[in-house]
Amino acid sequence: MRCLAVCQDELVIRMLDEILLPGFEVEFIIENKPLARRLHDAGVGVITGDPRRTDTFLKADLGPSTCVIIEDNGRRSPRKILEAVRDAGGTLVYLLGIGPSATTKRSEEFHDEFPDVAYLTMSELFGNPLVTEVSRSMTRARVQQYQRYLSDADRILIMLHNDPDPDAMASGLALRNILRRTKNTAIIGALQGVTRPENLRMVNLLDIHVETMTPETIREFDRVCMVDVQPHYFGGLIDRVDLVIDHHPEQTGYTAVFKDVRADYGSTCTILTEHLRAVDVNISERTATAMLYAIKSDTLFFNRQTNRVDIEAFSYLYPLADAALIRKMEGAEITGERLEYVLKAHQNGGLIDQVFCTFLGTLPREDFIPYVADFFLQLEHVKWTIVAGIVNESLVVSVRNLGYSKNAGEFARRFFGDIGSAGGHRAMAKAVVSMRAFRDKFAIDGTPEIGPKLHELIAQFLHEAPAGERKRETVRS
Repeated sequence: MRCLAVCQDELVIRMLDEILLPGFEVEFIIENKPLARRLHDAGVGVITGDPRRTDTFLKADLGPSTCVIIEDNGRRSPRKILEAVRDAGGTLVYLLGIGPSATTKRSEEFHDEFPDVAYLTMSELFGNPLVTEVSRSMTRARVQQYQRYLSDADRILIMLHNDPDPDAMASGLALRNILRRTKNTAIIGALQGVTRPENLRMVNLLDIHVETMTPETIREFDRVCMVDVQPHYFGGLIDRVDLVIDHHPEQTGYTAVFKDVRADYGSTCTILTEHLRAVDVNISERTATAMLYAIKSDTLFFNRQTNRVDIEAFSYLYPLADAALIRKMEGAEITGERLEYVLKAHQNGGLIDQVFCTFLGTLPREDFIPYVADFFLQLEHVKWTIVAGIVNESLVVSVRNLGYSKNAGEFARRFFGDIGSAGGHRAMAKAVVSMRAFRDKFAIDGTPEIGPKLHELIAQFLHEAPAGERKRETVRS
Protein backbone atom coordinates (compact mmCIF):
# COMPACT_ATOMS: atom_id res chain seq x y z
CA MET A 1 0.00 0.00 0.00
CA ARG A 2 1.47 3.38 -1.01
CA CYS A 3 1.64 6.26 1.43
CA LEU A 4 2.62 9.94 1.02
CA ALA A 5 3.54 11.61 4.30
CA VAL A 6 3.75 15.40 4.55
CA CYS A 7 6.16 16.12 7.42
CA GLN A 8 8.87 18.69 8.09
CA ASP A 9 10.18 17.46 11.46
CA GLU A 10 13.10 15.02 11.11
CA LEU A 11 12.33 13.15 14.33
CA VAL A 12 8.68 12.64 13.27
CA ILE A 13 9.80 11.54 9.80
CA ARG A 14 12.19 8.92 11.15
CA MET A 15 9.58 7.64 13.62
CA LEU A 16 6.94 7.39 10.88
CA ASP A 17 9.37 5.61 8.59
CA GLU A 18 9.92 2.97 11.27
CA ILE A 19 6.24 2.63 12.17
CA LEU A 20 4.80 2.46 8.66
CA LEU A 21 7.31 0.03 7.16
CA PRO A 22 6.85 -2.71 6.01
CA GLY A 23 3.05 -2.27 5.80
CA PHE A 24 3.35 0.78 3.54
CA GLU A 25 5.53 1.94 0.68
CA VAL A 26 6.30 5.37 2.18
CA GLU A 27 7.53 8.58 0.57
CA PHE A 28 7.85 11.89 2.42
CA ILE A 29 7.04 15.26 0.86
CA ILE A 30 9.55 17.73 2.31
CA GLU A 31 10.08 21.45 1.64
CA ASN A 32 13.54 21.81 3.19
CA LYS A 33 16.10 20.73 0.56
CA PRO A 34 19.05 20.11 2.94
CA LEU A 35 16.79 17.94 5.14
CA ALA A 36 15.54 16.13 2.05
CA ARG A 37 19.13 15.38 0.92
CA ARG A 38 20.13 14.15 4.37
CA LEU A 39 17.14 11.82 4.60
CA HIS A 40 17.65 10.59 1.04
CA ASP A 41 21.27 9.70 1.85
CA ALA A 42 19.95 7.76 4.88
CA GLY A 43 17.71 5.65 2.62
CA VAL A 44 14.40 7.40 3.30
CA GLY A 45 12.05 7.88 0.34
CA VAL A 46 11.81 11.63 -0.27
CA ILE A 47 10.01 13.99 -2.68
CA THR A 48 11.05 17.65 -2.50
CA GLY A 49 8.25 20.15 -3.05
CA ASP A 50 5.75 22.61 -1.63
CA PRO A 51 2.89 20.61 -0.08
CA ARG A 52 0.56 23.61 -0.39
CA ARG A 53 0.65 23.30 -4.18
CA THR A 54 -1.63 20.86 -6.00
CA ASP A 55 0.98 20.09 -8.67
CA THR A 56 3.35 18.72 -5.99
CA PHE A 57 0.90 15.87 -5.37
CA LEU A 58 0.17 15.41 -9.06
CA LYS A 59 3.91 15.01 -9.73
CA ALA A 60 4.04 12.56 -6.82
CA ASP A 61 1.47 10.44 -8.71
CA LEU A 62 -1.20 10.74 -6.03
CA GLY A 63 -4.08 8.36 -6.77
CA PRO A 64 -7.44 7.65 -5.08
CA SER A 65 -5.95 4.59 -3.35
CA THR A 66 -2.88 6.45 -2.05
CA CYS A 67 -2.86 7.02 1.71
CA VAL A 68 -1.87 10.61 2.63
CA ILE A 69 -0.70 11.46 6.17
CA ILE A 70 -0.30 15.15 7.03
CA GLU A 71 1.56 16.26 10.13
CA ASP A 72 -0.39 18.65 12.38
CA ASN A 73 1.95 20.12 14.98
CA GLY A 74 -0.48 22.83 16.10
CA ARG A 75 1.87 25.65 15.06
CA ARG A 76 0.88 25.95 11.42
CA SER A 77 -2.55 25.24 9.96
CA PRO A 78 -2.60 22.30 7.53
CA ARG A 79 -5.68 23.65 5.71
CA LYS A 80 -3.84 24.68 2.52
CA ILE A 81 -2.18 21.27 2.35
CA LEU A 82 -5.55 19.56 2.82
CA GLU A 83 -7.02 21.68 0.01
CA ALA A 84 -4.10 20.84 -2.30
CA VAL A 85 -4.50 17.10 -1.61
CA ARG A 86 -8.26 17.31 -2.21
CA ASP A 87 -7.75 19.23 -5.48
CA ALA A 88 -5.23 16.61 -6.62
CA GLY A 89 -7.83 13.86 -6.14
CA GLY A 90 -6.73 12.42 -2.80
CA THR A 91 -9.44 10.56 -0.88
CA LEU A 92 -7.61 8.63 1.89
CA VAL A 93 -6.36 11.51 4.01
CA TYR A 94 -5.27 11.45 7.67
CA LEU A 95 -4.19 14.30 9.92
CA LEU A 96 -1.52 13.16 12.35
CA GLY A 97 -1.64 15.14 15.59
CA ILE A 98 1.79 15.73 17.13
CA GLY A 99 2.31 16.80 20.74
CA PRO A 100 -0.13 18.48 23.13
CA SER A 101 -2.19 20.02 20.30
CA ALA A 102 -3.47 16.54 19.30
CA THR A 103 -6.83 16.76 21.07
CA THR A 104 -10.43 15.93 20.33
CA LYS A 105 -11.14 19.65 20.05
CA ARG A 106 -8.42 19.99 17.41
CA SER A 107 -9.93 17.08 15.47
CA GLU A 108 -13.37 18.72 15.54
CA GLU A 109 -11.94 21.96 14.12
CA PHE A 110 -11.33 20.21 10.78
CA HIS A 111 -14.31 17.90 10.69
CA ASP A 112 -16.91 20.33 9.30
CA GLU A 113 -14.66 21.59 6.50
CA PHE A 114 -13.00 18.24 5.71
CA PRO A 115 -15.52 15.55 6.81
CA ASP A 116 -13.66 12.72 5.04
CA VAL A 117 -10.37 13.42 6.81
CA ALA A 118 -9.59 11.16 9.78
CA TYR A 119 -7.62 12.48 12.76
CA LEU A 120 -5.00 10.23 14.37
CA THR A 121 -2.39 10.73 17.05
CA MET A 122 1.17 9.41 17.04
CA SER A 123 0.37 7.14 19.98
CA GLU A 124 -2.43 5.49 17.97
CA LEU A 125 0.00 4.59 15.20
CA PHE A 126 2.08 2.49 17.58
CA GLY A 127 -0.97 0.26 18.05
CA ASN A 128 -0.94 -0.24 14.26
CA PRO A 129 -4.63 0.54 13.60
CA LEU A 130 -3.67 2.49 10.48
CA VAL A 131 -3.65 -0.48 8.11
CA THR A 132 -7.15 -1.46 9.27
CA GLU A 133 -8.38 2.12 9.15
CA VAL A 134 -6.94 2.71 5.68
CA SER A 135 -8.49 -0.53 4.41
CA ARG A 136 -11.92 0.64 5.60
CA SER A 137 -11.37 4.07 4.10
CA MET A 138 -10.32 2.54 0.77
CA THR A 139 -13.48 0.45 0.72
CA ARG A 140 -15.58 3.53 1.50
CA ALA A 141 -13.89 5.55 -1.25
CA ARG A 142 -14.29 2.70 -3.74
CA VAL A 143 -18.00 2.29 -2.97
CA GLN A 144 -18.66 6.03 -3.14
CA GLN A 145 -16.92 6.18 -6.52
CA TYR A 146 -19.04 3.46 -8.12
CA GLN A 147 -22.19 4.82 -6.44
CA ARG A 148 -21.58 8.19 -8.12
CA TYR A 149 -20.71 6.60 -11.44
CA LEU A 150 -23.87 4.45 -11.53
CA SER A 151 -26.23 7.08 -10.09
CA ASP A 152 -27.24 8.63 -13.43
CA ALA A 153 -28.17 5.33 -15.14
CA ASP A 154 -31.88 4.72 -15.76
CA ARG A 155 -31.64 0.92 -15.71
CA ILE A 156 -28.84 -1.22 -14.29
CA LEU A 157 -28.33 -4.96 -14.82
CA ILE A 158 -26.84 -6.92 -11.92
CA MET A 159 -25.61 -10.02 -13.73
CA LEU A 160 -25.22 -13.40 -11.98
CA HIS A 161 -23.68 -16.65 -13.19
CA ASN A 162 -25.85 -19.39 -14.68
CA ASP A 163 -28.10 -21.27 -12.25
CA PRO A 164 -27.24 -18.76 -9.50
CA ASP A 165 -26.50 -19.95 -5.98
CA PRO A 166 -27.26 -18.20 -2.66
CA ASP A 167 -24.05 -16.15 -2.72
CA ALA A 168 -24.82 -14.77 -6.18
CA MET A 169 -28.47 -13.94 -5.45
CA ALA A 170 -27.79 -12.42 -2.03
CA SER A 171 -24.94 -10.38 -3.52
CA GLY A 172 -27.37 -9.07 -6.12
CA LEU A 173 -29.75 -7.95 -3.37
CA ALA A 174 -26.88 -6.35 -1.43
CA LEU A 175 -25.60 -4.39 -4.43
CA ARG A 176 -29.09 -3.16 -5.22
CA ASN A 177 -29.25 -1.98 -1.59
CA ILE A 178 -25.92 -0.14 -1.86
CA LEU A 179 -27.04 1.57 -5.07
CA ARG A 180 -30.34 2.52 -3.37
CA ARG A 181 -32.27 1.05 -6.30
CA THR A 182 -35.55 -0.80 -6.67
CA LYS A 183 -36.22 -4.05 -8.51
CA ASN A 184 -37.44 -1.96 -11.45
CA THR A 185 -34.29 0.15 -11.83
CA ALA A 186 -31.69 -2.53 -10.91
CA ILE A 187 -32.61 -5.87 -12.46
CA ILE A 188 -31.02 -9.04 -11.12
CA GLY A 189 -30.51 -11.35 -14.11
CA ALA A 190 -28.84 -14.51 -15.36
CA LEU A 191 -28.62 -16.33 -18.70
CA GLN A 192 -29.98 -19.48 -17.05
CA GLY A 193 -32.38 -19.39 -14.13
CA VAL A 194 -32.42 -21.05 -10.72
CA THR A 195 -32.92 -24.84 -10.73
CA ARG A 196 -31.52 -26.37 -7.52
CA PRO A 197 -34.25 -27.21 -4.99
CA GLU A 198 -32.62 -25.43 -2.03
CA ASN A 199 -31.99 -22.34 -4.17
CA LEU A 200 -35.57 -22.33 -5.41
CA ARG A 201 -36.66 -22.54 -1.78
CA MET A 202 -34.56 -19.43 -1.06
CA VAL A 203 -36.07 -17.62 -4.08
CA ASN A 204 -39.60 -18.38 -2.95
CA LEU A 205 -39.14 -17.62 0.76
CA LEU A 206 -37.31 -14.33 0.18
CA ASP A 207 -39.24 -13.32 -2.96
CA ILE A 208 -36.11 -12.92 -5.10
CA HIS A 209 -36.77 -12.40 -8.78
CA VAL A 210 -33.98 -13.41 -11.18
CA GLU A 211 -34.85 -12.45 -14.76
CA THR A 212 -33.65 -14.62 -17.63
CA MET A 213 -31.35 -12.62 -19.90
CA THR A 214 -30.32 -12.98 -23.54
CA PRO A 215 -27.40 -11.30 -25.33
CA GLU A 216 -29.90 -8.87 -26.84
CA THR A 217 -31.56 -7.89 -23.56
CA ILE A 218 -28.19 -7.35 -21.87
CA ARG A 219 -27.38 -4.63 -24.42
CA GLU A 220 -30.55 -2.74 -23.49
CA PHE A 221 -29.21 -1.70 -20.07
CA ASP A 222 -27.37 1.57 -19.38
CA ARG A 223 -24.90 -0.10 -17.01
CA VAL A 224 -23.92 -3.73 -16.38
CA CYS A 225 -22.60 -4.94 -13.00
CA MET A 226 -21.50 -8.47 -12.08
CA VAL A 227 -21.45 -10.13 -8.66
CA ASP A 228 -19.96 -13.53 -7.78
CA VAL A 229 -18.77 -13.90 -11.37
CA GLN A 230 -16.39 -12.29 -13.87
CA PRO A 231 -16.91 -11.68 -17.62
CA HIS A 232 -14.60 -14.51 -18.75
CA TYR A 233 -17.26 -16.94 -17.47
CA PHE A 234 -19.55 -15.96 -20.36
CA GLY A 235 -17.10 -16.99 -23.05
CA GLY A 236 -16.68 -13.64 -24.83
CA LEU A 237 -20.34 -12.68 -24.71
CA ILE A 238 -19.57 -9.80 -22.30
CA ASP A 239 -16.08 -8.29 -22.44
CA ARG A 240 -16.74 -4.92 -20.81
CA VAL A 241 -18.66 -4.17 -17.62
CA ASP A 242 -19.03 -1.23 -15.28
CA LEU A 243 -18.55 -3.05 -11.97
CA VAL A 244 -17.28 -6.48 -10.89
CA ILE A 245 -17.44 -7.73 -7.28
CA ASP A 246 -16.27 -11.31 -6.81
CA HIS A 247 -14.41 -13.67 -4.49
CA HIS A 248 -13.17 -16.08 -7.15
CA PRO A 249 -9.57 -15.85 -8.46
CA GLU A 250 -9.12 -12.79 -10.65
CA GLN A 251 -9.21 -13.39 -14.40
CA THR A 252 -7.92 -11.30 -17.31
CA GLY A 253 -9.24 -10.49 -20.78
CA TYR A 254 -11.96 -8.02 -19.88
CA THR A 255 -12.40 -4.35 -19.03
CA ALA A 256 -14.17 -3.09 -15.91
CA VAL A 257 -14.56 0.53 -14.84
CA PHE A 258 -14.58 -0.59 -11.18
CA LYS A 259 -13.77 -3.95 -9.67
CA ASP A 260 -13.28 -5.45 -6.24
CA VAL A 261 -12.01 -9.02 -6.50
CA ARG A 262 -10.81 -10.69 -3.27
CA ALA A 263 -9.93 -14.33 -3.83
CA ASP A 264 -8.99 -14.87 -0.18
CA TYR A 265 -12.58 -14.23 0.93
CA GLY A 266 -14.92 -17.19 1.35
CA SER A 267 -17.97 -15.42 -0.05
CA THR A 268 -18.84 -12.47 -2.28
CA CYS A 269 -21.40 -11.50 0.36
CA THR A 270 -18.55 -10.92 2.80
CA ILE A 271 -17.11 -8.29 0.44
CA LEU A 272 -20.52 -6.68 0.07
CA THR A 273 -21.04 -6.66 3.84
CA GLU A 274 -17.92 -4.50 4.05
CA HIS A 275 -19.27 -2.27 1.27
CA LEU A 276 -22.61 -1.83 3.05
CA ARG A 277 -20.92 -1.03 6.35
CA ALA A 278 -18.41 1.36 4.75
CA VAL A 279 -21.15 3.72 3.55
CA ASP A 280 -23.56 3.13 6.46
CA VAL A 281 -26.37 1.66 4.39
CA ASN A 282 -29.17 0.10 6.43
CA ILE A 283 -29.46 -3.63 5.74
CA SER A 284 -33.02 -4.92 5.68
CA GLU A 285 -33.92 -8.19 7.42
CA ARG A 286 -34.58 -9.79 4.04
CA THR A 287 -31.17 -8.84 2.63
CA ALA A 288 -29.36 -9.75 5.86
CA THR A 289 -31.08 -13.16 5.88
CA ALA A 290 -30.06 -13.84 2.28
CA MET A 291 -26.47 -12.74 2.92
CA LEU A 292 -26.11 -14.74 6.13
CA TYR A 293 -27.44 -17.86 4.42
CA ALA A 294 -25.04 -17.23 1.50
CA ILE A 295 -21.95 -16.94 3.71
CA LYS A 296 -22.98 -20.04 5.64
CA SER A 297 -23.58 -22.01 2.47
CA ASP A 298 -20.52 -20.85 0.47
CA THR A 299 -18.13 -21.62 3.33
CA LEU A 300 -19.94 -24.83 4.40
CA PHE A 301 -20.43 -23.07 7.75
CA PHE A 302 -16.74 -22.06 7.90
CA ASN A 303 -15.39 -25.49 6.96
CA ARG A 304 -14.17 -24.35 3.52
CA GLN A 305 -12.22 -21.33 2.19
CA THR A 306 -12.90 -19.19 5.24
CA ASN A 307 -11.24 -15.92 6.22
CA ARG A 308 -11.42 -13.97 9.46
CA VAL A 309 -13.50 -11.38 7.60
CA ASP A 310 -16.13 -14.02 6.74
CA ILE A 311 -16.62 -14.68 10.44
CA GLU A 312 -16.79 -10.94 11.14
CA ALA A 313 -19.40 -10.46 8.40
CA PHE A 314 -21.43 -13.42 9.70
CA SER A 315 -21.32 -11.99 13.24
CA TYR A 316 -22.44 -8.58 12.01
CA LEU A 317 -25.35 -9.95 9.93
CA TYR A 318 -26.57 -12.53 12.43
CA PRO A 319 -28.63 -10.19 14.68
CA LEU A 320 -30.13 -8.52 11.58
CA ALA A 321 -31.32 -11.75 9.96
CA ASP A 322 -34.23 -14.15 10.48
CA ALA A 323 -32.56 -17.33 11.77
CA ALA A 324 -35.81 -19.31 11.63
CA LEU A 325 -36.21 -18.49 7.95
CA ILE A 326 -32.65 -19.67 7.28
CA ARG A 327 -33.42 -23.02 8.90
CA LYS A 328 -36.48 -23.29 6.67
CA MET A 329 -34.43 -22.47 3.56
CA GLU A 330 -31.88 -25.13 4.39
CA GLY A 331 -34.65 -27.70 4.68
CA ALA A 332 -34.07 -31.28 3.56
CA GLU A 333 -31.69 -31.24 0.60
CA ILE A 334 -31.96 -34.96 -0.22
CA THR A 335 -34.56 -35.44 -2.94
CA GLY A 336 -35.51 -38.56 -4.88
CA GLU A 337 -33.68 -37.30 -7.98
CA ARG A 338 -30.51 -36.57 -6.04
CA LEU A 339 -30.58 -39.95 -4.32
CA GLU A 340 -30.83 -41.57 -7.76
CA TYR A 341 -27.57 -39.94 -8.87
CA VAL A 342 -25.85 -40.69 -5.57
CA LEU A 343 -26.62 -44.38 -6.15
CA LYS A 344 -25.46 -44.15 -9.75
CA ALA A 345 -22.22 -42.50 -8.65
CA HIS A 346 -21.66 -45.28 -6.12
CA GLN A 347 -22.20 -47.96 -8.77
CA ASN A 348 -20.06 -46.33 -11.46
CA GLY A 349 -17.37 -44.73 -9.32
CA GLY A 350 -14.26 -45.92 -7.59
CA LEU A 351 -12.15 -44.98 -4.57
CA ILE A 352 -8.40 -45.15 -5.13
CA ASP A 353 -5.82 -43.58 -2.80
CA GLN A 354 -8.53 -41.57 -1.00
CA VAL A 355 -9.80 -40.11 -4.30
CA PHE A 356 -13.40 -40.87 -5.31
CA CYS A 357 -14.01 -40.43 -9.03
CA THR A 358 -17.19 -41.09 -11.03
CA PHE A 359 -18.94 -40.26 -14.30
CA LEU A 360 -22.72 -39.78 -14.10
CA GLY A 361 -23.53 -39.88 -17.81
CA THR A 362 -26.00 -37.45 -19.37
CA LEU A 363 -27.99 -35.33 -16.89
CA PRO A 364 -30.97 -32.98 -17.24
CA ARG A 365 -29.47 -30.43 -14.82
CA GLU A 366 -25.98 -29.41 -13.78
CA ASP A 367 -26.67 -29.12 -10.05
CA PHE A 368 -26.61 -32.90 -9.54
CA ILE A 369 -22.87 -32.93 -10.25
CA PRO A 370 -21.60 -30.64 -7.44
CA TYR A 371 -24.17 -32.17 -5.08
CA VAL A 372 -22.73 -35.65 -5.63
CA ALA A 373 -19.18 -34.28 -5.28
CA ASP A 374 -20.04 -32.69 -1.92
CA PHE A 375 -21.92 -35.81 -0.78
CA PHE A 376 -19.06 -38.25 -1.34
CA LEU A 377 -16.50 -35.93 0.24
CA GLN A 378 -18.29 -36.66 3.54
CA LEU A 379 -17.40 -40.38 3.36
CA GLU A 380 -14.69 -41.83 5.58
CA HIS A 381 -11.27 -42.11 3.90
CA VAL A 382 -12.28 -39.75 1.04
CA LYS A 383 -10.08 -36.66 0.64
CA TRP A 384 -10.84 -35.77 -3.00
CA THR A 385 -13.92 -36.17 -5.20
CA ILE A 386 -14.01 -35.76 -8.99
CA VAL A 387 -17.52 -36.01 -10.40
CA ALA A 388 -18.40 -35.44 -14.06
CA GLY A 389 -21.50 -35.50 -16.22
CA ILE A 390 -22.72 -34.33 -19.61
CA VAL A 391 -25.17 -31.41 -19.71
CA ASN A 392 -26.21 -29.91 -23.07
CA GLU A 393 -23.28 -31.51 -24.95
CA SER A 394 -20.75 -30.13 -22.45
CA LEU A 395 -18.75 -32.10 -19.93
CA VAL A 396 -19.13 -30.56 -16.47
CA VAL A 397 -16.52 -31.57 -13.88
CA SER A 398 -16.82 -30.74 -10.16
CA VAL A 399 -13.74 -31.10 -7.96
CA ARG A 400 -13.76 -31.09 -4.16
CA ASN A 401 -11.13 -31.72 -1.50
CA LEU A 402 -10.65 -31.17 2.20
CA GLY A 403 -8.74 -27.96 1.62
CA TYR A 404 -5.35 -28.77 3.13
CA SER A 405 -3.75 -30.63 0.24
CA LYS A 406 -3.10 -29.48 -3.32
CA ASN A 407 -5.19 -26.81 -5.01
CA ALA A 408 -8.42 -27.99 -6.73
CA GLY A 409 -8.59 -24.80 -8.82
CA GLU A 410 -5.06 -25.40 -10.10
CA PHE A 411 -6.03 -28.94 -11.14
CA ALA A 412 -9.04 -27.67 -13.12
CA ARG A 413 -7.05 -24.92 -14.84
CA ARG A 414 -4.09 -27.18 -15.60
CA PHE A 415 -6.03 -29.85 -17.47
CA PHE A 416 -9.10 -28.02 -18.79
CA GLY A 417 -8.30 -24.30 -18.94
CA ASP A 418 -7.06 -24.51 -22.56
CA ILE A 419 -10.23 -26.20 -23.86
CA GLY A 420 -13.01 -24.58 -21.83
CA SER A 421 -13.96 -22.66 -18.70
CA ALA A 422 -12.06 -23.87 -15.65
CA GLY A 423 -11.05 -22.56 -12.22
CA GLY A 424 -11.86 -22.41 -8.55
CA HIS A 425 -10.38 -22.31 -5.07
CA ARG A 426 -8.09 -24.61 -3.10
CA ALA A 427 -10.97 -26.77 -1.86
CA MET A 428 -13.44 -26.63 -4.76
CA ALA A 429 -13.29 -26.15 -8.52
CA LYS A 430 -15.26 -26.60 -11.71
CA ALA A 431 -14.62 -27.09 -15.40
CA VAL A 432 -17.02 -26.92 -18.35
CA VAL A 433 -15.69 -28.12 -21.72
CA SER A 434 -17.27 -29.33 -24.94
CA MET A 435 -17.27 -33.10 -25.36
CA ARG A 436 -15.52 -32.77 -28.71
CA ALA A 437 -12.66 -30.76 -27.17
CA PHE A 438 -12.36 -33.28 -24.32
CA ARG A 439 -12.21 -36.24 -26.73
CA ASP A 440 -9.67 -34.53 -28.96
CA LYS A 441 -7.32 -33.51 -26.17
CA PHE A 442 -7.35 -36.76 -24.23
CA ALA A 443 -7.80 -39.15 -27.19
CA ILE A 444 -10.80 -41.05 -25.89
CA ASP A 445 -13.45 -42.75 -28.04
CA GLY A 446 -16.50 -43.14 -25.80
CA THR A 447 -18.06 -42.00 -22.55
CA PRO A 448 -17.06 -45.17 -20.60
CA GLU A 449 -13.46 -43.88 -20.77
CA ILE A 450 -14.25 -40.53 -19.10
CA GLY A 451 -14.20 -41.79 -15.49
CA PRO A 452 -10.88 -43.66 -15.79
CA LYS A 453 -9.32 -40.72 -17.64
CA LEU A 454 -10.30 -38.29 -14.87
CA HIS A 455 -8.87 -40.68 -12.26
CA GLU A 456 -5.66 -40.85 -14.27
CA LEU A 457 -5.41 -37.03 -14.44
CA ILE A 458 -5.98 -36.47 -10.72
CA ALA A 459 -3.50 -39.23 -9.83
CA GLN A 460 -0.90 -37.53 -12.05
CA PHE A 461 -1.64 -34.18 -10.43
CA LEU A 462 -1.49 -35.43 -6.84
CA HIS A 463 1.68 -37.46 -7.22
CA GLU A 464 3.82 -34.97 -9.10
CA ALA A 465 6.40 -32.97 -7.14
CA PRO A 466 5.66 -29.35 -6.16
CA ALA A 467 6.70 -26.75 -8.74
CA GLY A 468 9.78 -25.64 -6.74
CA GLU A 469 11.05 -29.21 -6.38
CA ARG A 470 10.50 -29.95 -10.08
CA LYS A 471 12.52 -26.87 -10.96
CA ARG A 472 15.43 -27.89 -8.69
CA GLU A 473 15.43 -31.40 -10.15
CA THR A 474 15.60 -29.94 -13.66
CA VAL A 475 18.55 -27.74 -12.69
CA ARG A 476 20.42 -30.70 -11.14
CA SER A 477 19.90 -32.83 -14.23
